[in-house]
Amino acid sequence: MAKFVYRMQNILKIKEKMESQEKIAFSIANGKLLEEEEKLKCLLTRKADYERQLKELGLGVLNIKEIQTCKRSIEAMKALIREQMLAVHTAQRNVELARKRLDEVMKERKTHENLKEKAFEAFKEEVAAEENKAIDGLVSFTYQNREQDLE
Repeated sequence: MAKFVYRMQNILKIKEKMESQEKIAFSIANGKLLEEEEKLKCLLTRKADYERQLKELGLGVLNIKEIQTCKRSIEAMKALIREQMLAVHTAQRNVELARKRLDEVMKERKTHENLKEKAFEAFKEEVAAEENKAIDGLVSFTYQNREQDLE
């Protein structure tokens, strides 16, 4: 029996490798996003702690130096939070780009898999047609031999 050989199998393998590479790139970008979001969360927590500390300083005996230090710390945290929000935004864009690249590579791989399936179906039809032709030939040969034997 004939063996099916897909003539573009090497291209399909390359597309599968590209897809796995893009999956890795996507997971790295997603991990970076989670890391940046965690940093932002920590900064927001620190800022809230400084604000709570500032309120506590305002309740008791006023220590102007500590209040000013706490206010400067809050302002510094605001600046760090703005920078971190930009980093989170950049990481989000990188994740979206990685997702788009992954989608494209997945579509290309799926297209080649569909082409392979269609080629396999055509191969099966071709093999079936050859088998039918061989069976028809065998039946004709048998019928002719039987006719000759009867004469």
